[in-house]
Amino acid sequence: MSAARQPATIDILHATPQYELRVKRRGAGDLLLEVWQLPSHATPEVREARYVGGLGGRNFALVEHRLLRQLRAEHIDITRTRTGDRHRFSVPETWALRLGLMFRALAPMRHRGYIRAVAEGIEAMPREEAAYWLGMAMHRKYPRRVLKALRALLVDPKYS
Repeated sequence: MSAARQPATIDILHATPQYELRVKRRGAGDLLLEVWQLPSHATPEVREARYVGGLGGRNFALVEHRLLRQLRAEHIDITRTRTGDRHRFSVPETWALRLGLMFRALAPMRHRGYIRAVAEGIEAMPREEAAYWLGMAMHRKYPRRVLKALRALLVDPKYS
């Protein structure tokens, strides 16, 4: 393989959006998870890290078991994080899209049944649908309306 072809290969490898999961333990049993989009060749408009979504506190505790299962599948261990520690993990785009959407949709919610229904619905979404909803929630003038519509679609009428 010639030296001239190697830079093209490297550019192809980095031609996907890059995402990072940031984990912070704020206290005993209080984790904060955030998804950030990092600058890359695939996203020249992103010049510095861009916040995608975050979840912590009570709502995180309600879906923690689901997220820990997904994190274990990605070989990410956040259970050893101590109070005040911060960790950063690189995550694949598909997983970051679902996490960011889930964090944005669940953050203001209070009803446990609705939280469970929305989390299950987002987990079941194909990559394209999650990307669509997250894009709408991040780039629209009124993102709360988009997230409210998503929640209304995902909540089963039997919980009403």
